Amino acid sequence: MEKRTFLAALAGTGVASAGAALAAPALAAPKNTSRGPTLLTVTGAVPQANRGKFDPVADQMMFKQKLSFDKAWAFDYAALAALPALTIRPTLEYDSKVHALSGPLLTDVLKAAGAAVADGTRITLRAVDGYAASITGAQARSQRFIVATRMDGAPMALGGLGPLWALYDADRVPEMAARPVAERFGSCPWALYHIDVA
Repeated sequence: MEKRTFLAALAGTGVASAGAALAAPALAAPKNTSRGPTLLTVTGAVPQANRGKFDPVADQMMFKQKLSFDKAWAFDYAALAALPALTIRPTLEYDSKVHALSGPLLTDVLKAAGAAVADGTRITLRAVDGYAASITGAQARSQRFIVATRMDGAPMALGGLGPLWALYDADRVPEMAARPVAERFGSCPWALYHIDVA
């Protein structure tokens, strides 16, 4: 019951804000506005936005994971699929078999969101279960991280490893290939839904 009371109070404050927003002149939508359900939200050092600021009611998963932002760039599946795709074939820790994963380079996704990625840029990759891993811009480039949208030719399901997975081809990175397969993917959250750039 307390949760419902809290949500009702937040919704009540949102009603007043919504009324004020209706009175304000409408802003033109950015050209690359996400049209389908958002799969990936990029926050932090993004100079442009195609969605509103953090909303503790609408953004429940982010609220529970203590995230907040003033602006963000949201991608739906079509926006990610429109970016050039790369296919990698790493040996995965779950079955120790080689699988084909494809999707855009992480750096291309961040570029599409307007983020400038330098070698020292900190990129935090967050999964729906709250697991987060941080890599640098240099690591994203040198290890050629992708935001995989497909595995073995098929879209990845939520509840499995998808619908998005940030990963790289560990078999092609000598220092990682030398490790046991189970130790290669700590920086690769599956069920990726949020990226913060700092």
